[in-house]
Amino acid sequence: MTVHPPTPPPLPALTRAEGAYVDAYLAAADLLGRANPARTAHTYGALRAAQALVAQATALRDALTLMHRRGEHEVHAATLARALRVLDGERRTVRVTVPHDPPG
Repeated sequence: MTVHPPTPPPLPALTRAEGAYVDAYLAAADLLGRANPARTAHTYGALRAAQALVAQATALRDALTLMHRRGEHEVHAATLARALRVLDGERRTVRVTVPHDPPG
């Protein structure tokens, strides 16, 4: 008998531009987490993440520009937050924060 991981909830319906927005945001958050001075040990990895962040910031800008040009002037935060949760956004964005000092 094979045990399979639970099926994640379905991704909410998004426009193509909203999907690109969420994807670019998460990719940028991943890179910011890798460059976070409170969570990295080596400059080279942080440098590589910072270099890649430029392209992801451009992708994020382009997705938002496309949404705006198509008349998508409002961000449906609740729907996009559900999409972020389905795409493991809570785990992926935790590295962007400053960790608490360990109890001492």
